[in-house]
Amino acid sequence: MRELVVFGTAGQVPTRERNVNGYLLRWDSEALLFDPGEGTQRQMLLAGVKSSSITRILLTHFHGDHCLGLPGVVQRIALDGATRPVGLYYHASGHGYLERLLGSSAHFTRAPVDLRPVQVPGLVEQGPPFSLTAGRLEHSVPVWGWRIEEADGRRLVPERLAALGIEGPAIGELQRTGSINAGGKIVTVDEVSEVRHGQSFAFIMDTRICGAAVDLARNADMVVAECTYLSERRELAARYGHLTAADAATIAQKANARLLVLTHYSQRYPDTGPLLEEAQAIFPNTVAAADLATIKMPRR
Repeated sequence: MRELVVFGTAGQVPTRERNVNGYLLRWDSEALLFDPGEGTQRQMLLAGVKSSSITRILLTHFHGDHCLGLPGVVQRIALDGATRPVGLYYHASGHGYLERLLGSSAHFTRAPVDLRPVQVPGLVEQGPPFSLTAGRLEHSVPVWGWRIEEADGRRLVPERLAALGIEGPAIGELQRTGSINAGGKIVTVDEVSEVRHGQSFAFIMDTRICGAAVDLARNADMVVAECTYLSERRELAARYGHLTAADAATIAQKANARLLVLTHYSQRYPDTGPLLEEAQAIFPNTVAAADLATIKMPRR
């Protein structure tokens, strides 16, 4: 299962219809929580997401709409009895903020939080199940954008197997050993398979349009990007370090991404239709995220 569960889509402050940021990426046995803003714990309940499923938490930066929900989520993980460590990735310069967030109230820590501060951009962790990369974005405070990338694999081609008479338990043996004797001929797994390109995901929050954002989104199957404003307010976006809907679409277009997911809307836009329309004029395969929506990762 690979899908994005959206907990909130509002930028800076919640509205009557939108909670602030919070996103869960389900990736097989992993569940990665991005930018848990205030109220994320309740949104998880409404979305049917168990806190015990979370395996990693990733913060882009320490503005409140991207991190004030962290204490509640961490405490809920402990309250629900989870015992496995949860990796917590964040910009190393914000360690003081992180300490204050995690120590903001009295609680019993049962599930250890594995602090993983990131100091420089680049590869943070190498897979399996995927590699994690941080990119330095451009905002009023230090911000990391994140990229999840799966290594390429191989996919067995049924027609090639059938042509060589390989079927049933022999297929499993071929996968386990890498080669098999088929009718007196040694057949390797490469002969009956083809490259299966790994999937990738990019998470781009509060930033001006920049090269690092394009690099993070390069050939990604799904790009989640903020689009705080319409282009009519491009000067305001540039001043405060945010993207317009057109900027987000331009990043996806330049990066040759497959799907763009818009989010982080200014409260001045109760209707996301104009934001979506502006983005789709540049990058047609764009959707506007909504609170409590689930968006499937495009299949390869």
